Amino acid sequence: MSKNFLFTSESVAEGHPDKICDQISDALVDSYLKKDPFSRLAIETFATTNNVIVGGEIRAPEISNAEIEDIIRSTVKEIGYEQKGFHWQNLKITNLIHEQSCDIAVGVDATGSKDEGAGDQGIMFGYACRETEVLMPAAIYYAHRILQNIMQAIKKGEIKGLKSDAKSQVTLNYENGIPISAENVLVSIQHEEGMMQKQVRDIIYPYVKKSLPNGWMCEESKFLANPTGKFVIGGPDGDAGLTGRKIIVDTYGGAAPHGGGAFSGKDPTKVDRSAAYMARYLAKNVVAAGLSDRCTIQISYAIGVSKPLSLYVNSHNTSNVSEEKLVKVINELVDLSPRGIRKHLSLNRPIYKRTAAYGHFGRLVEADGGFSWENTDLAEQLRKAF
Repeated sequence: MSKNFLFTSESVAEGHPDKICDQISDALVDSYLKKDPFSRLAIETFATTNNVIVGGEIRAPEISNAEIEDIIRSTVKEIGYEQKGFHWQNLKITNLIHEQSCDIAVGVDATGSKDEGAGDQGIMFGYACRETEVLMPAAIYYAHRILQNIMQAIKKGEIKGLKSDAKSQVTLNYENGIPISAENVLVSIQHEEGMMQKQVRDIIYPYVKKSLPNGWMCEESKFLANPTGKFVIGGPDGDAGLTGRKIIVDTYGGAAPHGGGAFSGKDPTKVDRSAAYMARYLAKNVVAAGLSDRCTIQISYAIGVSKPLSLYVNSHNTSNVSEEKLVKVINELVDLSPRGIRKHLSLNRPIYKRTAAYGHFGRLVEADGGFSWENTDLAEQLRKAF
């Protein structure tokens, strides 16, 4: 691989149609987990002009249609949607959630001497690197940060005329394998009728600049804001949304492999979610322990089987320790069964709605256990093993 190159990642704001759906699905996951931390959930959301449809399969305590509607409306209101084509008060809500298939339950449930099995087959990846303090790839980290800073300013009332639907894209310039500056930055953001492209650009420019490290901002000619010139109709009124369509935004921005499974709407018995969190936790701890500058971890599962079928570690030639020994040590230190992952990371809690915008990784660990997979509490044990 060339050591001098350009690399690009994108992010989307909480008001993007697909992200609205992710947040609704995870708000419902949290509500069910509050009632029963062992609820089984696979909830999908579809949103279009003044319509939200939720469906999927669950095994959980009952939540009334009225409660589900309240959760959906409050989530949309919190994001900030009060426009003609998508208003939290005017939504038509259709609830198609039904009971989980007994065939799936048989494979997943613990019975007798059989431990709890994985909720589905699949391959999950985790990644960490030294490009940022939180051990995330730089391009996706700064793409998220740009939108977070702009949206925070809108909610505080510092910015007028801009709305909740937005995208960012950051292209970084790498020299000798290290990111040194932004080559291009693109932001598309919904705005009120009558605002000119230059107005939007001038408003968001300082927020973009402060989101990047000092001296990293690209040339002014390479900062693009609303390149089509106009972005008035936004949100699900302009483009339908669906749960699970932003999986690269949710993870590493294309800097690492992705197994293909989405996270939002799923309880932690679903290894699509929990094993991806564990893979990130392991990769981050390997790097935090100083055993590698970059680390990719893959874990694979079969439905109904508790132990993973495989564990793969790749240090990308940035480590002097044996990858074979790393696999052995990880298996000794951590129980990678679905039950073991849930216990180790304390995942049976209502901590998921907050993950559904601005990435599941590279976030700060929260007091109630949110983003527990970002802890580096395994690093010392890994160091001792080597």
